[in-house]
Amino acid sequence: MYAILGLGNPGEPYRRTRHNLGFTVVEHLAAQLEAEWQEADLYLFAPARIDEVPVVLVKPMTFINRSGLAATSLKQQLAISTEELLVILDDVNLPLGKTRLRLRGSDGGHKGLASLIWSLCSQQFPRLRLGTGPCPEGKDLVEFVLGEFKEEELPVVQNMILRTIQGVKLFVCSGAQQAANFLNQS
Repeated sequence: MYAILGLGNPGEPYRRTRHNLGFTVVEHLAAQLEAEWQEADLYLFAPARIDEVPVVLVKPMTFINRSGLAATSLKQQLAISTEELLVILDDVNLPLGKTRLRLRGSDGGHKGLASLIWSLCSQQFPRLRLGTGPCPEGKDLVEFVLGEFKEEELPVVQNMILRTIQGVKLFVCSGAQQAANFLNQS
């Protein structure tokens, strides 16, 4: 079993922001798989199957900077290893539309990822980073990631979301290496 954890912030004001790309991906995947969202204490989850492989799609309700709390609870509930937890998140260090799958690593300055590393006591979990483009010079980083994409960026974002969903399916069904080969080419 795999848990696919999309990072984001709960609530309508954050719905279409750069920081909510993880939520957006798992929401689209849940719709494709006809999975229904259920409530747990610290997260929403949607059990599903990808080619007969059981998965749980997850949206932490703890806000992005405290995602580790939800991940720890989820890990205990499902009795999964950190290697079976695929985290999907936004990344201002990648150009818009680029995707990168890594099996471990540092937080790279992302506070949600830092929370996961701290709570899970490990950097050994796969993370799929989605490029939002760099923060424009002179603009506040928080304002940038909590802002919505520009109209002209939306086709690139939609393409990235569809590519990410394909990559998640590859990860689950064919393994991390095939998924990385596909996702890291963008």
